[in-house]
Amino acid sequence: MTWTVAQALRVGTDRLRAVTETPRLEAEILLAHVTGLGRTVLLAHPERALGPEERKEYERLLACRATGYPLPYLTGRVEFYGLEFRVTPDVLIPRPETEVLVDRALTFRPHTVIDVGTGSGCIAIALAVHLPEARFWATDLSFAALRVAQENAHRHAVANRICFLQADLLSPLTGPVDLVVSNPPYVAEEEWISLPVSVRHEPALALKGGENGLGVIWRLLAEAPRLLRSGGTLLVEIGATQGERVRALAQDLIPGARISLLPDLAGHDRVLEVVL
Repeated sequence: MTWTVAQALRVGTDRLRAVTETPRLEAEILLAHVTGLGRTVLLAHPERALGPEERKEYERLLACRATGYPLPYLTGRVEFYGLEFRVTPDVLIPRPETEVLVDRALTFRPHTVIDVGTGSGCIAIALAVHLPEARFWATDLSFAALRVAQENAHRHAVANRICFLQADLLSPLTGPVDLVVSNPPYVAEEEWISLPVSVRHEPALALKGGENGLGVIWRLLAEAPRLLRSGGTLLVEIGATQGERVRALAQDLIPGARISLLPDLAGHDRVLEVVL
């Protein structure tokens, strides 16, 4: 039987109710992806019939999403800081909370920036778009992630100002630079199993921060001062319950620095700020 757009959206909404709070919206996104039409066009033509291949692919995507597989990996894209980024299972899916870090970074108007654990490149690229005079270095352990980041940098015409390096944190770099930013792995081992199924489809390398979640953050706090100029800044995204522990860690490792915790829109501690 041939499905119309209206029928397809009804079926999709029903199948996705168990895995998302916005089943109708996600059904629309998947159908738009399959048909190559915008959501506005689809909604304006509910009587449009789906071709056999469109229906088959739509049903396949619905079945994948119904298992908890992340929507952005099915469509291959996500919006972050007003920009569209390509994402694959090799990279962490950018989240709105990380925009707090970008907002704060922009207030410093840095000329030289290192993005540690760049993943999709979303932080470095968002900053590069808004800081046209700045130069960037972006590191990641994953070569596959760096390929995605480079593609995104070309998409937004900033690839000529970002040097992508396969590296462990800051090890191959020298300073001084104005700003080091990072959304490092900070999920503790005991928290991993309790994460939503969709999150556990994302790369563990980008999420797991060791036994207490602070292993990578500790290393970053230990390494960053050698690269920052006097008055330079380190901005690190942290878990919602890690604020005071991370503040104490920063005070121990970088005595004399000005240390602050910045909240996200939900009021949770989200960014550690260290000014040398």
